[in-house]
Amino acid sequence: MTILSEYLKEQRNEEWRAELRKKLKGKERTNIPRVDMPEVSPEERTKFQNVEVNLGLDKEKAIVEASRCMDCATPTCIDGCPVQINIPEFIKNIEREEFGLAAQTLKKTSALPAVCGRVCPQEKQCEELCFYTTKLGKDPIAIGYLERFAADWERESGEMSVPECAPANGKKIAAIGSGPASLSFAGDMAKLGYDVTVFEALHEIGGVLKYGIPEFRLPNSVVDVELDNLRQMGVKFVNNFIVGRTASFDDLKEEGFEGFFVASGAGLPRFMNIPGENYNGIMSSNEYLTRVNLMGAASDDNDTPVLRGKTVAVIGGGNTAMDSVRTSKRLGAERSIIVYRRSRAEMPARVEEVNHAEEEGIEFMNLANPVEYFADEKGRVNKMRLQHMELGEPDASGRRRPVPIEGSEEDIDVDLVIVAVGVSPNPLIPSCLPELEVSKWGTIEVGDNMQSSIPVLFAGGDIVRGGATVILAMGDGRNAAASMHEYLSGEQKND
Repeated sequence: MTILSEYLKEQRNEEWRAELRKKLKGKERTNIPRVDMPEVSPEERTKFQNVEVNLGLDKEKAIVEASRCMDCATPTCIDGCPVQINIPEFIKNIEREEFGLAAQTLKKTSALPAVCGRVCPQEKQCEELCFYTTKLGKDPIAIGYLERFAADWERESGEMSVPECAPANGKKIAAIGSGPASLSFAGDMAKLGYDVTVFEALHEIGGVLKYGIPEFRLPNSVVDVELDNLRQMGVKFVNNFIVGRTASFDDLKEEGFEGFFVASGAGLPRFMNIPGENYNGIMSSNEYLTRVNLMGAASDDNDTPVLRGKTVAVIGGGNTAMDSVRTSKRLGAERSIIVYRRSRAEMPARVEEVNHAEEEGIEFMNLANPVEYFADEKGRVNKMRLQHMELGEPDASGRRRPVPIEGSEEDIDVDLVIVAVGVSPNPLIPSCLPELEVSKWGTIEVGDNMQSSIPVLFAGGDIVRGGATVILAMGDGRNAAASMHEYLSGEQKND
């Protein structure tokens, strides 16, 4: 794009803004109530594993919601977005009914707009910094709903745009893992002209987007379209390939790869190490969700088995716990229970996911923690002992610490327990590279630019953070791409 065309585009944006300001005055915009997201009823959606709960906005609702945006001179919402989407620009394009331009704006900085519009915690990021929230004390612009609308409109219209990429520079880059951090990295590197190959250990590309998030929240078909867009940008994908086992880093260097981005995730499940935890019928949320989401275990026609239960307890209060307990309901559980050691208000899961779970009949046992499991004569769990808690002083997380209440133990019947209390980093890559600096928790140590102790190796996502949202992982990917480009171009500044 020439300097002249960029200038004319900016002029046109100013003209659009002037027209939109004439259309509605500020007070009229701020008096418009925030739109609600249409949903499938709880009775219908819990019958099927792959029925998406949120239906998305129609054109009319999207335009009305977009018209609430004040197009702030200093758009603080962008500061809350880890991938720095130009939020006012894409929203104003929706108001003007230029839906294709809205989608193109998203794709300038986000490799996965249809994904982010569904699973990002906008309420804690861009929407939390919205003018409506910070200045007016009103409901923020539904930025996530509008992001999903624009991305879905483009996909359903059949007019998919492909971001512009620089001419090929001949440099080969390897991205290890195919989750959101790696996909974001790959997209930005392709735009810069690099030859990018993404290596995935599993048989499906998509990482946690495919194995960790159920289809009732994120349909696989939506992920596949985002992947196809990256393929059209020149990104290559290789599955069933374990870097460090199928081939070493030295092998890849011999094949011409000059830079590496490690985003191998945190797929090592954590357990609580309490008596009886090894009984049959007690499993990690990782295994449970992977069997159902990636391997089709919910289908009677599939050879992959998955344990089912009439009374299912899920231990934890995050999004993974909500995904697990809601999955158990769809697999026929008569009673599905969340057991969480803190209060309902302190659950780290998105409010929307907690509300959806409650609508679907999920029970919440807050301020409770399992301390022991019991089994029947066949070794299958049939009971768990809970210790009731109360909240004490705040801990390092800023939340009040749960403290056991003496003599408050209670036994409840269960026949399946899903443990969703966190994950640990995948240890494979660090074990292959003894010179790589890792933390005491097994995460790869990186600087602010995502560069590791091995200069050609950058890292991001869960392997660095130990646990992150999709959008934070994507932000890492973008940061790493910009930094690797500086390094490989000889432009990196030394501190």
